[in-house]
Amino acid sequence: MRKFLVVTAAIYAIGAFATSAFAGDDMSGKNMSMKPSASSSNAALTDAEVKKVDASTGMITLKHGEFANIGMAAMTMAYKAKDAAMVKQAHEGDKVKVRVENVGGTLTIVKMVKESS
Repeated sequence: MRKFLVVTAAIYAIGAFATSAFAGDDMSGKNMSMKPSASSSNAALTDAEVKKVDASTGMITLKHGEFANIGMAAMTMAYKAKDAAMVKQAHEGDKVKVRVENVGGTLTIVKMVKESS
């Protein structure tokens, strides 16, 4: 019975929030454009180091700084490369600047630039 009351209260709270959040907001005069802003089209790249390249899976393991655009803290993790050319150009130990985005539910390296030595 207690679980039922807790679930019922939670559903009621969510419904009340949704109703108050959207009540009377007709969205008129709001910019609903899905075009990227100037800042997102010229998105910042994050410093990283290539730790491993797996050509068979198209994955590149990076030790990287924070990816603010996807809310990811600095860490070491493998990411899908956008294309095979990116995998061929990456080598363990390379210092790079990268952009990772969520592409169809997969965290993907969409841009990678080698730093000059």
